[in-house]
Amino acid sequence: MSSEFEQNLEKYAEVILKVGLNLQKGQRLMIIPADFASFPLEIAPFIEIIVRKAYQIGARFVDVMWDDPQIHLIRFQHAPRDSFEEYPIWRRDALLEFLKKEDAILGILASNPNLFINQDPKLMDITRRTTLKRNKPVNELIAKNATNWLVISIPVSGWTEKVFPDLHPDKGKAKLWDVIFDICRVKQKDPFSVWNDHINQLRVRMDFLSNKQYSTIKLKALDTDLTVGLPKEHKWGGGREKSQNGISFTPNIPTEEIFTLPHKDKTEGTVTATKPLYISGVRVEDFKLTFEKGKVIEATARKGQKFLEQFIKTDEGASRLGEIALVPHSSPISQSGLLFYNSLIDENASCHIALGRGYRSSLKNGEMMSDEEFSTAGGNNSLIHIDFMVGSGEMDVDGIKEDGTIEPIMRNGEWAFEI
Repeated sequence: MSSEFEQNLEKYAEVILKVGLNLQKGQRLMIIPADFASFPLEIAPFIEIIVRKAYQIGARFVDVMWDDPQIHLIRFQHAPRDSFEEYPIWRRDALLEFLKKEDAILGILASNPNLFINQDPKLMDITRRTTLKRNKPVNELIAKNATNWLVISIPVSGWTEKVFPDLHPDKGKAKLWDVIFDICRVKQKDPFSVWNDHINQLRVRMDFLSNKQYSTIKLKALDTDLTVGLPKEHKWGGGREKSQNGISFTPNIPTEEIFTLPHKDKTEGTVTATKPLYISGVRVEDFKLTFEKGKVIEATARKGQKFLEQFIKTDEGASRLGEIALVPHSSPISQSGLLFYNSLIDENASCHIALGRGYRSSLKNGEMMSDEEFSTAGGNNSLIHIDFMVGSGEMDVDGIKEDGTIEPIMRNGEWAFEI
C-alpha cells in the first residue's frame, strides 16, 4: 500500500472519531455492524486503526461486536427451517448497556449486496422481522439520540465488484476506497475545517426551512407528484445532531442531506424511485408508491414487488413516511455518477424519503414524548426505517404555507433560495 493511501486511512479514522462521533475522553465505544447486519473479517485492519485512535483520543474502553456474514449465509443454507426466529439476546443487551450509560456507538455498513440474493426470501423476511422486534429498545434509544452515534462504510469484497464490475477486484477495491476518501472529504489538507464549513452550510439551510414552518412540501418530477404534510413545530435537521447527554455529533458520514418529519397521515400522491433499493439482500427496482391519507395504498415494482409488499406490511407504521430529505443534484455523490448499492451513500446523492420510524429530533420536544404523544403530534412509529431515493436533476420542490402561499425550495434538483 502507498504511503498516501495509509495516510488517508489514518485521516478517515480521525474524521470518523472526531467529526462523526465526536468521541469524548472517558467514553466507551462499541463498534457494530450497522442495521444489525454483519461485516466481514477482512475489515479488521481498518477497525484496528479506529480502535488505536479511539484510545489515543481518550476512550476508556473499545469493543467490537464481530458478526461475519458468511456465518449467516451458512445458517440460511443449513439451519433447520423452523429456527429463524432465534436471536442472540446478548447482542441487544450489550448495546442497551452502552446506550443507557451514554457511551458511543459506531455502526459500519460493509456488506456484499449479492451475498444472500439466492436465499429463501421468506426466511430472510422472518430473520429481518425477528431482528427488528428484538432490537426495538435499541432503535428507540438511537432515534431519540440517547448518545452520540455514527454510521460509516468500508469497502469489502463483493461490494466493490458490484460498483466496479469491469475492474479487477483489487483495483476495484482501491478505486472504491479512493471514492470514499473523496466524498468523505478525507483528501482535503484540513478535512476538519472543510467539514465544519460544510456542516455550517447545512445548518443555515436547516434554520431557514425550520423558520418557514411550511405546512406541506410538494415534490414534482417525471412520474412523481407527491404532497407531504408536515406536523406543527417540526424541525429540519442534518449535519450535526446533539445527543441527550449534550454531545454534538454527525450521525452519517458522508452526509449531504437536510431532513424533517412528515406527518404520518398527510401524504398524498405518487412517487417513483430513481435508484434501486436493497432490502435484506433483495433488490427492488423501478418501483412506485401511491399514498392516500399518509398510507401506501399501492406498490408496484419491475423487480422485487412481492418482497416490497411484504416489507410494507412489517407493521402499521411501515406503510407510512418517517422522513423526507432534500439533497441537491450537484452533491459530490450524485456527481460521481455511481450507483453504490449502499443506502448510506446512495441516499446522499438524491432527495429521498423513508418508510417507517420517524426521528424524534425532527419535532420540538420529540425526544421527550411517549410513542402515543409522538403519534398524536404526527410522528410515525415503526420497527423499520428504510430510505429510498426519489430525487433527480428534474425534480422541483415547493414549500406551501398554511395560507396556501407556494414558495420554491428546489428547481431542477438544485436549491432555489440563497443563504
